[in-house]
Amino acid sequence: MIIKSIELQNFRNYDSLKMDLDEKTNILYGDNAQGKTNILEALYLSGTTKSHKGSKDRELIKFENDEAHIRCIVEKAGMDYRIDMHLRKNKSKGIAINGIPIKKAAELFGILNIIFFSPEDLDIIKRGPSERRRFTDLELCQLDKIYLHNLTNYNKVLNQRNKLLKSMYYEPQLEDTLSIWDMQLVAYSKEIIRRRKDFMEELNEIASGVHEKLSGGRETLEVKYEPNVEKDQMEEKLAEALERDKRQKMTSVGPHRDDICFLANGIDIRKFGSQGQQRTSALSLKLAEIELVRRRIQDMPVLLLDDVLSELDSNRQNYLLNTIGELQTVITCTGLDEFINNRFEINKIYKIVNGSISQSN
Repeated sequence: MIIKSIELQNFRNYDSLKMDLDEKTNILYGDNAQGKTNILEALYLSGTTKSHKGSKDRELIKFENDEAHIRCIVEKAGMDYRIDMHLRKNKSKGIAINGIPIKKAAELFGILNIIFFSPEDLDIIKRGPSERRRFTDLELCQLDKIYLHNLTNYNKVLNQRNKLLKSMYYEPQLEDTLSIWDMQLVAYSKEIIRRRKDFMEELNEIASGVHEKLSGGRETLEVKYEPNVEKDQMEEKLAEALERDKRQKMTSVGPHRDDICFLANGIDIRKFGSQGQQRTSALSLKLAEIELVRRRIQDMPVLLLDDVLSELDSNRQNYLLNTIGELQTVITCTGLDEFINNRFEINKIYKIVNGSISQSN
């Protein structure tokens, strides 16, 4: 699959933009705060309906406007798909595929698989569990519509249960209705935990091989799923935590508290790893993600690199650039030195200056 073109209107700092992409390497370069990452954000939205930053729709619309538009042309298996996205300040977004509106975001997933890699991803290991869960969920939701369905409904039920726990403080008799939400929470959590476990086992198998090469054979990496509760114990653990949940007015057990553990030579590098170990392991994780997606969809995903090369030393730069040769890649950077020094083939170069774009040779 490849992205053939992207058009923007009133998106972030762009009044209007039309850009054709090469099927291989595309470089967007320019000073900071000119709008390079905004283009990657629009591409990511086109495949996932969400901002990689977690931004709300109204935050994506250019100042003093009420709506924004994104149009993305994707080629997959010899067919073209036109993805239109209409962002509105006070309404949910509208999405159409080839001119036909869709009702659920899940209908979009599968057309365009995107992997986003930013400097923040290099710090995923030292950051909190919520960032590591988000990594897992963003990829699984693209690959598995059933997982997306279960996760969406789990979060809805979780919110309702938390609201009920707050209401019970003033109306204790409402506790009689808690079992309705508990039953649904247990059902959805079982499927989420099972799917996350399978995903992590497959990801670990790939990441360990990548990491061995990245570290020159000096380090082994193990990526382990750490469920907050085992899938067959959710009902029991909810019951045990009931009094605590009532005091805290929130649900304290479940997949929303899962984590991922990273072991380098058997040591938990979340707590005891050096920054170099953490970053090398994070790079292994992202490269393993590319390979896992390729295996699942029997096609190459599109890779978005947001100023990542400047955060890596020359050895890791070389490894990353050598790995992505077969992918369509859109890369942002402030200069071209890394690519020239590594003799990396560049197919298209765009210069971005304050929301305007020009193609360079």
